Amino acid sequence: MPRRVDTGFHERMLAERLEDPEFRAEYERARREIDQVDSVIRQLDQLREEAGLSKAELARHIDRDPASVRRLFTAKSNPELMLVASIAEDLGADIRIVPRKARAASRRRSTAA
Repeated sequence: MPRRVDTGFHERMLAERLEDPEFRAEYERARREIDQVDSVIRQLDQLREEAGLSKAELARHIDRDPASVRRLFTAKSNPELMLVASIAEDLGADIRIVPRKARAASRRRSTAA
């Protein structure tokens, strides 16, 4: 029977560090970035499946190494933006940056001051 890793220490350490407002703000910013990247990758993978393409077929369409496409959809890493753009292009999709309304309004106010 495989041994379970005790993550209790790390969870307690994170909970303690999250009490620091600066750490919490940075942690939450990083979490939002990771969530956004994950969302883009999931959407591209869904489009790939809807197009009936395997990862290897998609790689051939965009003239990339199949391993890089496979890693994009399976690895826990930051994707190369050009690879994401190539996949989106081949699948007939656009990548968009949509500003959050509250954030955009606060930036306009701060630059006007």
